Amino acid sequence: MYDKGPVPGRNDACWCGSGKKYKKCHSAFDERLERLWEEGWEVLPRTLYKTPTDIEGIKRSAAINVGVLDYVGEHIAAGMTTNQIDQMIYDYTVEHGGTPADLNYEGYPKSVCTSINDVVCHGIPCDTDVLHEGDIINVDCSTILDGYFSDSSRMFCIGEVSAERQRLVEVTRASVEAGLAAVKPWLPLSVMAEAVQKTVEDAGFSVVREYGGHGIGKEFHEDPFVGFTTEAPDVDTIMAPGMVFTIEPMVNAGAPDIKISKGDGWCVRTKDGSDSAQCEVQLVVTEDGYELLSW
Repeated sequence: MYDKGPVPGRNDACWCGSGKKYKKCHSAFDERLERLWEEGWEVLPRTLYKTPTDIEGIKRSAAINVGVLDYVGEHIAAGMTTNQIDQMIYDYTVEHGGTPADLNYEGYPKSVCTSINDVVCHGIPCDTDVLHEGDIINVDCSTILDGYFSDSSRMFCIGEVSAERQRLVEVTRASVEAGLAAVKPWLPLSVMAEAVQKTVEDAGFSVVREYGGHGIGKEFHEDPFVGFTTEAPDVDTIMAPGMVFTIEPMVNAGAPDIKISKGDGWCVRTKDGSDSAQCEVQLVVTEDGYELLSW
């Protein structure tokens, strides 16, 4: 087998732990993956495809992640600091039995990323970042519950924003919807990436190359890297049923070039100072399309 994993006998228990006989569970699935691999496509190790039990666990985690973003949406306002948003995320998540996945991840000091205006991603909450009327902000949070990870982000407009910023937010959301519509089992990620890229560039905006989506479920970041241009790495990876990943394009109003803060090593901004927006959803590929897990 392409991934060097076990191949049970037809009447043996399936490797996935379902308790079913292999011939009635993953035998045909494995054969299809093997054929695709032989044809030169990228396919994930079978251990990265999620079982129904895994999906239910991710959904329970995602219920907290969706709930906390709903909560932020009800309370976010001009005059609030990003540290206050961070405290909301932490308190809500913990009170509902979860753990913020961002907190202490590879040294990240907060429970959420708050990215305002020209910040592309990984804005660190603090007391000096105060929201003002007309700002746009991405709030990106992730939750761990019972060993399962969920991840999503939303854009929030603070009061009345300019027409340009409103359009950037709307196009970013539309690009995610276009990507979702292109998710079909047994097609490569390039189909999804092309749909996202076309939506963004037809609107006159650009897609950040260096950052993208990712597999997720039993770990915060799993393979593959999910880029949103047709030249991105891993675009030959096949979207097979049970694959869980995020669609989260970072869309710049200007050029796609970025710069990383030398001070904290995390905060990413547009190089030209233009605004940036991001929207993130988490999904599982199904037999006939996809199911949203976190948004």
